[in-house]
Amino acid sequence: MKAWPTILIAILAGCTMGPDYRRPETPPAEAFRETPEPWKVAQPRDDIARGNWWEIFGDPQLNDLITKIDVSNQTLAASEAQFRQTLAALGISRAALFPTLDANATVVRSHSPGSTLGGTTAGKTVTSYGGRFTAQWEIDLWGRVRRSVEAAEAAARASSADVGAARLSLQAQLATSYFQLRSLDAQARLLDDTVGALKKSLELTENRYRAGVVARSDVVQADAQLKSTLVQTVDLGVQRAQLEHAIAVLTGVPPAQLRISNSDSFETAVPIVPPGLPSALLERRPDVAAAERRVHASNAQIGVAKAAYFPQVTLTGVYGATSPDVSLFFVGASRTWSIGPSIAQSIFDAGLRRSQTEQAIAAYDATVANYRQVTLTAFQEVEDNLAALRILEEEARSEAEAVEAARLSLSLVLNQYKAGTVSFLNVVTAQTALLNEERNAVGIQVRRLAAVVALIRALGGGWHEG
Repeated sequence: MKAWPTILIAILAGCTMGPDYRRPETPPAEAFRETPEPWKVAQPRDDIARGNWWEIFGDPQLNDLITKIDVSNQTLAASEAQFRQTLAALGISRAALFPTLDANATVVRSHSPGSTLGGTTAGKTVTSYGGRFTAQWEIDLWGRVRRSVEAAEAAARASSADVGAARLSLQAQLATSYFQLRSLDAQARLLDDTVGALKKSLELTENRYRAGVVARSDVVQADAQLKSTLVQTVDLGVQRAQLEHAIAVLTGVPPAQLRISNSDSFETAVPIVPPGLPSALLERRPDVAAAERRVHASNAQIGVAKAAYFPQVTLTGVYGATSPDVSLFFVGASRTWSIGPSIAQSIFDAGLRRSQTEQAIAAYDATVANYRQVTLTAFQEVEDNLAALRILEEEARSEAEAVEAARLSLSLVLNQYKAGTVSFLNVVTAQTALLNEERNAVGIQVRRLAAVVALIRALGGGWHEG
């Protein structure tokens, strides 16, 4: 049976060393504590459409700023370049599945001294022409090349997910910085309103002092409070400039080229997050997908290491010609050819292959642990922000009541001061309390918006109701 060598090679070509990949189990989580919806096993789905999640805030300027990230952000550009590197590495790995063909041509002039060498060419200068084609192919009997391609494919998919993770992180960072900047604008308006009220209080106190109704100390207190509030306004300007500069860098332009005008109001509504979040949203986290694909790549590398225990079989073919005359180059007598397999097997390597296999297994175990840790972190971030939104909503309601109470208190104290029944210190205390409560309300609002952004990022991007 002359066909048995071909059959044997075909059978061996189907062998692939190393374990076939299975997605590692993750820590069990049947449901989020903050929502009663059931959980299910996560599957990477980071490639599905997310939409422009930032549009849920209804701020055209925010929309315009975030869209610039894809155009000119340098961190994202670097991440995309790294992804192209992994695609090129995948092409390199796949090339090993196919034969290589090389061409070689030579023109050699040589001279042999007649006094020492005999023959017809002795003492003459000779020109020799040569050329050949060499084909070589490693027969992947043990799957070393196929496992390398598998690892490269998984690494490329992981790098693609890294791009998504970088994009989502930058978008969330810009949105958070933007809301912080808008909260500073709101606080600046509060301070401006307070400065106006304090100027009126100072004027009232000076009039009462000139009338001999109050002491000079009331005037000094009113003036000191006014100047202290002005200082706070200046300090907000420093923070706002820094946030504006950070946003400029995120959009890929020098800070001097971006100017975000002050807003007239800070009334961005906090989007209502659906109370029952489907577990599929967590599957869209790009960093979870990247970690899982790195597990796949490490698993394939185990097969590459184990294939090194077996012989490497290479099929080589050479076809060429050598002639002292170009006109005779294609004559049959000048042609040469050879074809045949070669087998290379390491006999002794002082434990090199065993150590390489152990190294690959340890690397796999590390990626599995990292994948599980990334998953746990994802659960934590979702729980953290769900809890933050629930608690901050309660805090916002309480703070709104505190602001109203502080306004009523200031109104009553001012009337009492005008009637001469309380000192100006009571007015100062009431004005300070109202300003603090109003600034706290703005702070809670921006924390709620930041929590929404963080929750969307924790869920891997946009979400949709219904």
